[in-house]
Order: sequence, then C-alpha cells, then structure tokens
Amino acid sequence: MIKHFPFRAACLLWILTLLTMQTTSCSRAPEQISASPFDLPDRFSLSGDVAASAQWWQNMNDPALVALIEHALSDNFSLLIARDRLAEARASARQAGARLSPILEGDGQGKTLRNYQTDSTKNTLLLELAASYEIDLWGRLAAIRDAAVLNSRATRDDLFTAAISIAAEVAQTWYRIVEAELQLQLMQKQKKTNGRVLELIELRFHAGQSGAPDVLQQRQLVESNNAELADSRRSLQLLNHKLALLLGEFPGSYTAPATPVLPSLPPLPDTGIVLDLLNRRPDIRSSYLLIQAEDRQVAAAIADRLPRLSISANLSTSGNQAGDLFNNWFTTFAANIAGPIIDGGYRKAEVEKRKAKMNRRLNEYGETVLRAIGEVEDALTQEKTEAEILASLKTRLKLAKQTVNHVADRYRMGAEDYQRVLLALISYQGLEQKIIKSKRLSINYRISLYRALGGNFPLDTGQED
Repeated sequence: MIKHFPFRAACLLWILTLLTMQTTSCSRAPEQISASPFDLPDRFSLSGDVAASAQWWQNMNDPALVALIEHALSDNFSLLIARDRLAEARASARQAGARLSPILEGDGQGKTLRNYQTDSTKNTLLLELAASYEIDLWGRLAAIRDAAVLNSRATRDDLFTAAISIAAEVAQTWYRIVEAELQLQLMQKQKKTNGRVLELIELRFHAGQSGAPDVLQQRQLVESNNAELADSRRSLQLLNHKLALLLGEFPGSYTAPATPVLPSLPPLPDTGIVLDLLNRRPDIRSSYLLIQAEDRQVAAAIADRLPRLSISANLSTSGNQAGDLFNNWFTTFAANIAGPIIDGGYRKAEVEKRKAKMNRRLNEYGETVLRAIGEVEDALTQEKTEAEILASLKTRLKLAKQTVNHVADRYRMGAEDYQRVLLALISYQGLEQKIIKSKRLSINYRISLYRALGGNFPLDTGQED
C-alpha cells in the first residue's frame, strides 16, 4: 500500500509553491515616454490639417501600391528575420523568468548486483524527487527577468521599425519604376519627334536650303535618344529586380503591375506635437526600452556581489522489489548561503561595465530622438522646395514650347539658324523629363515624411509580451 509523504516534505513543497507564486508574477509594462533628454520645440516647422495615418499608402489612391506593400509585409525576408528575432527574445525572456521558479527533478534507478562467489543476485530499486530553489533576496533574478522582458519589447518595436522601412522602400522603388516607365514612353515620343525633324532637315538639305552640319547634328540627337532609351530600359529592369527582392521573390520572376501613373499627393498630414513623435516612432520606443533594460542589468550586477541563499530538498524511496518502494522514505532538507570573497574585482568591473553601457544607451537614445526630428524636418523642407521647383519647371516648359514653335517657324522661313532650333528642342525635351522626375521626387519626399512620422500599423507580432 502506498503511504503518504512525510509531513516535513509536504511542508517544504508547500513553501516552495508560495515562493514561486510571489516571484514569477509578470513585470509591469513600462509607461509611455513623457520626457526627452533635452528641450524639444513644441511643433515642427510645417504641418497640415489631416491626421497622420500609419497606413499612409491607403491614401495614395494607388491600388497597385497597396497590393505591393501588403505582399512585402507578408513575404519580405528581412521582416521574417525580424519576426524570428522577436521569437528568440521572447523565449529568452521566458527562460529568465523560469529561473525564479523552483526546480523539481525526478530520478528512477534499477540496479542488479551479482555475487559470483555465492552465485546470487540482489536487485535494488530507487525513486527520488529533488527540489531546489534560489531565494531572490536582493532581486537579482527578478532584475534579469525584467531586463529580458524589456529587451523583448524593444525587439518588438524593432519589428515595427523594419516594417515601416520596408513599406517606404517598396513605395519609393515602385514610383521609381513608374517614373522609369513614363520616361521610357516620353523618350520614345521624343525620338519620333526628332526623327520627323530629321526628315524635314534632310529634305531641306537635298533642296539646298540647309547644310550638312544641320543633318549631322540632328542625327546625333536621334542617336542620343537611342542611348537614353537603352539606359532607361536597363534601369527599369534593375528596379524590377529590386522590387522583386523586397517582395521576397526571385529577380525576374515578378513584374510590377503596368500602371505608369504618378498619383497626386494627398493633403499634408498633421505633424503634431514634437513630443508625440517619441511615442509614434518605434525606433525611439525601442531605444527607450533598452535604457530601462540596461538599468535592470545594473541592478542585477550589483546584487550579484551580495550573498545568495538557496534551499534544497530531497525525497527518496528504495527497495529490493517494486512492492517495497514506498515502505521506506528518506528526506533531506538543506539551506545554502554563498557569496564572493575574492574574485579579482570581476563583479565590481561588471557593475562598472553595465553602468557605462547604460550611459551609452542614454546617449544613443538622445541621438535617435535628434535624428528622428531631423528626418521629419528634412522631409518637410524637401517636399516644400520640390513643389517650388516643379512649379518653376512647368512655367519654363510653357516658355520652352513657345520658343520651339517660334524658332522652328523662323527656321522654315530661312530666317533662323538651325543651331537655335536644336538648342530649343533639347531644352524643351529636357524639361519634359525633369518634370516627370520632379513629380516622382515630390512623392518620394512625402513617403519619407510618412516614414519619419512613424506609427504602428496592424502587424502580426505573435503573442503579447
């Protein structure tokens, strides 16, 4: 008949359970960032009236862009790697938390001893339960656990940072593809125009109304169009390769949707209060969490210089046969205290190292905040300046078109040198290409602004910390 555990062993297991309940409770989530390492301006230099959306690509009126970004957020390998890092960090946090729990191990043995002198055998069976537990007197284990949890939360924000960067890079690559396609179409149109002009000049040459240099210069212009077309096709192919890689596809196996349109920019978003940026940007939150994690590591290093107290208990039974196992019980209970006496200054140096690392984290946090503010201001300045440039280019294009028409009429009448016609034509066609590029740059700077403003959009991060 199986007998009950001895009273002392039962009390020991009950005490260990109570200690586990007290020490494995979840750490409180860190508060939001409410202060900066330096004085911040109240607002940014420019701001709109529309609330900034984390999923900004939904407002670009471009279904192709929406499909591409959703594809990338699902299959991009850099993002998958960031998810794996998050899973690793969470597992490390669970490991650190497990060290606050008692350890209970079981062992079963069976031995057969043979005496060759008497030609007899003796069987011995042993069952044993061993429990051990380190009492976290100075909070060392709790500090290590808290640091690991904070690191996992920082890694989660790193995942959001990667997602924001990938979404922006996909969008910017996509609109570079659109620009390349539009430039290709424009160059083909310009080549046809230049070809018709060449035919006109050749007719005038055969009629003795123009010289051979006019024909040769126009032929050079047509040939330069061929070189530009070849270069544009190469750029378009390379951009499609880059987009495929961002989507997690083989280069050449994916072709972007054929919708060569540069959309009009939506209204400028409300850039908000500068202090709000500290909570919107996941890279800033991550840097802030790393400071807190390092602070807990300092506490753990200090506690490591103090004595440790641990307790252990052992419960075992043995017998020659299975029926004898639970007849005899053996219990042991031990308490152990240990601490460093001489370690060559190792633990003291560990404290100093952790404090230095925490100071580095503080400076990295300040640098991250400054860089974030600078990115917003840069994007605002670039978009505003590019709008002025685009307006000037459009005005110059109208004037260039009038110039082309005017000098072409005078050339046909023999009142103008062909050199003026050629220069006017090159200037007009160059402005057409610059306008397409300027429109794409305006979109690029707006994407940079959305990226700089940050914000968390729906993203599968697995279990919560």
